[in-house]
Amino acid sequence: MTVEVVTLPNGVRVAVEPMPGLHSASVGVFITAGGRHERPEQNGIAHFLEHMAFKGTPTRSARAIAEEIEDVGGYINAYTGKEMTAYYARVLAADVGRGLDVLGDIVLNPLFDAPEIEVERGVILQEIGQALDTPDDIIFDWLQEVSYPEQPFGRTILGPAERVEGFGRGELSGFVTEHYGPDRIIVSAAGAVNPEEVVAAATRLFGGLAPRPRLPVAPAQFRGHERRETRDLEQVHLAMGFETPGARDPDAYVAQVYTTAMGGGMSSRLFQELRERRGLCYTIFAQTGAYDDTGFLTLYAGTGEDQIGELLTLTADELRRSAEGLSVAEVDRARAQIRAASLMGLESPSARAERTARMLAIWGKVPTIEETLARIDAVTREGVRALAERMVGRADPALVLLGQLGDAPDREALSRRLVA
Repeated sequence: MTVEVVTLPNGVRVAVEPMPGLHSASVGVFITAGGRHERPEQNGIAHFLEHMAFKGTPTRSARAIAEEIEDVGGYINAYTGKEMTAYYARVLAADVGRGLDVLGDIVLNPLFDAPEIEVERGVILQEIGQALDTPDDIIFDWLQEVSYPEQPFGRTILGPAERVEGFGRGELSGFVTEHYGPDRIIVSAAGAVNPEEVVAAATRLFGGLAPRPRLPVAPAQFRGHERRETRDLEQVHLAMGFETPGARDPDAYVAQVYTTAMGGGMSSRLFQELRERRGLCYTIFAQTGAYDDTGFLTLYAGTGEDQIGELLTLTADELRRSAEGLSVAEVDRARAQIRAASLMGLESPSARAERTARMLAIWGKVPTIEETLARIDAVTREGVRALAERMVGRADPALVLLGQLGDAPDREALSRRLVA
């Protein structure tokens, strides 16, 4: 299937991918600004703004926004990431125009009423509190902070409570003015959609926006540090982080294959060695993300106080051995997993619309599925081993431990073991 991309005169990009045979469509407005575009005093504002978009416009109340989509059986939501904020809806084919109208309204015309700001402030403070009470949630925020300290990229999406408590209409409007320019807006639709209708709707909604200058974004610089926090928990929660190639680096696909081989499933090296063979944990996995100028590999495990020392030591050993010992079969299996997950995921119009927006944000174009699969297929065992050797050889992991820490080695001891 072909993605049709149209750039409006003011810089708004519109991407449409019809998927014959479907009765529904996914439509989204993707803003290429997120947590890493905040100044220190703004930390959490992008997420607060995402919440406030649903709290009313001059023509729709918060209830009307929800009912207009749900009255026709649709679904509307949003999320904030490091580099993108997404507002999206899933609707039937006949309601694509309605979905785009609602999304355009909430993105362009939020009221920011003072009473609604106070209501949503309370909601977000509860969200922050819930994250702090969830060890296998907050540990990933902490890992980001110690991996990219004192940088926008390392700050949490939710922001600290003390910042959120101070945000008002001025801060919200200011972030919109700074970052919601037309050249940062991508309208993406997939499924039962008509390209001409989507482009016409996007032009009507966003074509009149005036261009705005872009503010510079601080580069991400990985600097591995450590955080250890003792808490009375049943398990010790462990997260390790390593820098990997960014999204524009050809080795981003190599990092995906390596991560999958190490901790991407039940057949992965860490799962087999630490859970299946030794019984040291119930959960252990690895995942990687590729961003504009950096990538980030995360390892997570939960284990007992008496097992944390052995688990950490063996994890470091497996990482070291991977630079020399990954087999052709392991790499082939990891490639097959990524290939299958990519194809299965793209059976969803929501996944298609999101992929298109992300590809436009990164490359300024949308590679075909075949091109993406070819890059995955081109990853070799030698390339994976070379990436593992570079990553492990730097001996610069970030480390977060939360719980009863027992005899857990520190970051320096792990670093030495990585290069032993």
